[in-house]
Amino acid sequence: MENYLAKVASVSVSLGAKPVVSNVSFTILHGQLTAIVGPMGSGKTSLAKALAGRLFRTGDVWFQSRNPDKRAHVMLVEQQHHFKNRSNLSDFYLQQRFNSSDCEDAYTVEEELVGLELGDWVALFELEGLLKRPLIQLSNGENKRLQIVKSLAYQPDWLILDNPYVGLDVNGREVLTKGLLSLQARGIYFILVSSPGDVPDFINQIIELPYPLQENEKPIPLLRPLNPFQVAVKMEKVQITYGTKTILQDFTWEVKRGERWAIKGPNGAGKSTLISLITADNPQAYSQNLTLFDRKRGSGESIWDIKRMIGYVSPELHLYFKEGGSCFSVVASGLFDAQGLFKRVNEEQIVQVNHWMQVMGVAHLTERSFTQISGGEQRMVLITRALVKNPELLILDEPCQGLDGVQTDRLKTVLDYLAAQSEMTLLYVSHYDRDIPSCVNQVLELKRL
Repeated sequence: MENYLAKVASVSVSLGAKPVVSNVSFTILHGQLTAIVGPMGSGKTSLAKALAGRLFRTGDVWFQSRNPDKRAHVMLVEQQHHFKNRSNLSDFYLQQRFNSSDCEDAYTVEEELVGLELGDWVALFELEGLLKRPLIQLSNGENKRLQIVKSLAYQPDWLILDNPYVGLDVNGREVLTKGLLSLQARGIYFILVSSPGDVPDFINQIIELPYPLQENEKPIPLLRPLNPFQVAVKMEKVQITYGTKTILQDFTWEVKRGERWAIKGPNGAGKSTLISLITADNPQAYSQNLTLFDRKRGSGESIWDIKRMIGYVSPELHLYFKEGGSCFSVVASGLFDAQGLFKRVNEEQIVQVNHWMQVMGVAHLTERSFTQISGGEQRMVLITRALVKNPELLILDEPCQGLDGVQTDRLKTVLDYLAAQSEMTLLYVSHYDRDIPSCVNQVLELKRL
């Protein structure tokens, strides 16, 4: 084994009775920086957990240790992040990120790191400026860097990093890359698990998992008339602060019916806060000059009156989505704007759900448990959930995170079709121009204050 840094031989993984990874073999030599890639549903995350000893596997796995007398210490840094607040709760909900009282109950980054042997990892991963920030307010990229630093405090020999670059802006990718490239000089190695489009340039060995077999149906989406309104969103001199931090200042913006906007900006520029004002998840919306669907916010409408008009997907929604039923029930819950199917669906709604699952290429997951499918498959099911009611306003916040190229192209094709056939209003948040459908023709660029 002395010529290898790592050797994986004939590794297979099953979830229940279903094989998800079959007969994977590869070696890592000195100087090789390795990424495991594959399409959605190919078993990347399951393989990552198995390599880190978190899932049962067959086959042989060997990693080099800095201490030849001990087995290598391998740690998995998961794509989704979890933490507890001062009330010792870890079961959060989406709106808490935007609620000042919940932020006060959240630990800060500094408190999360108390008692850990950190060395200079905080500086290398540029967390110094975040130490006083509540955990619940961290962006996707900031939280990933925090999870890596926490793992490094336990002095691992290897890190298995599940999709660390997903959702990062250009600066976030540069900071993460600099931190990762500093590891090997300290005798710490890593393997990236990634979608093919998120592999950084420094990777020089790619292990590709095969495409899973599945159905390939895509009939024409069902459409229905939209409710009449002229202005979907109107904000005038909006000001949002959390404690002493200002996120949006004197912000004015208008989205008319049928417009399709891309929303861009670095992590921390306020994209998620902006969306939360529209989706009725941010309590500060009541104190702002905000109009939704021609109606001033706070004029008697309920949260559910607003959500009925909106289809929505975001990394935060994915993180906090707790539904453990079938993928069919997850999609059907979008008809009722609920996390869980608490109402009986009628025959027409069953047809509608099945139709959209075929449209989006997830019909083969109908009876599968939502919690037992891959992260990319979960994201595609949640997108289908957002589309199933043909919403007046569709908000897709980084929808392509975890999707492979085939599924990203499928989503863009469906959106372009809907835009051509209806007056659907679209807000599309993305760091990557390649993920934005061609129907988008207006851009809102947010700056970090």
